Amino acid sequence: MIQPKRWLAVLVAVCSSLAFSQETQEGRLMRFPDIYKDKVVFSYAGDLWLASTSGGIASRITSHVGRELFPKFSPDGKRIAFTGQYDGNFNVYVMPSTGGQPKQLTFYQGSAQPLNDRMGIHDEVVTWTPDSKRIVFLSRRDASNGWVKREFSVSIDGGLPQPLPMDQGGLLSYSPDGNRVAYNMIFRNFRTWKRYTGGLAQSITLYDLKHKQSSGRPVTMPPFAHEFPAYV
Repeated sequence: MIQPKRWLAVLVAVCSSLAFSQETQEGRLMRFPDIYKDKVVFSYAGDLWLASTSGGIASRITSHVGRELFPKFSPDGKRIAFTGQYDGNFNVYVMPSTGGQPKQLTFYQGSAQPLNDRMGIHDEVVTWTPDSKRIVFLSRRDASNGWVKREFSVSIDGGLPQPLPMDQGGLLSYSPDGNRVAYNMIFRNFRTWKRYTGGLAQSITLYDLKHKQSSGRPVTMPPFAHEFPAYV
């Protein structure tokens, strides 16, 4: 017969084992992955993790109490840009792709009230310029209302963010030569409107950066939403 104290020790050991097993196997809320060659970076539990695209153990590369989201490898693979929630605000940060001390690039304080979940967040990292020298992000810093977002870019060396020539927009992708972008003029990616076909359904538009002019009409047409443009 096992004595009461022995039963308690066995129960604690079993519960600890189950909790550890569940913790190591759960991993089901990984978000915002980005791939460079054989590496993938993603957000999990508010931190950034780095792993091999062939599988294996992921390494946590950030551990701040605030959230780190939307990681993006630079085209040359040397850096990772992300949106970090440090000091209560969301801003753009950059760090070495192997991990290290993040460098803050934007210092936007946001509005008096934080955005609700369906509106997204301030200073969301979207992509890099093809030369790996600037990070493109979304911001409402010059918006006349809470609905409109616009793409800005900031240098990896710091300095003031510069707006892209489009007066509003959401996600975008650069063409291989860097002369054009395919982008969503409307940004509503965090809304839960399934099969939505109304006036805020996104389309994909081309913009010629070299000549600073739009294609004039979307390359995809409503009524359905077309999101996440990407040159391949």
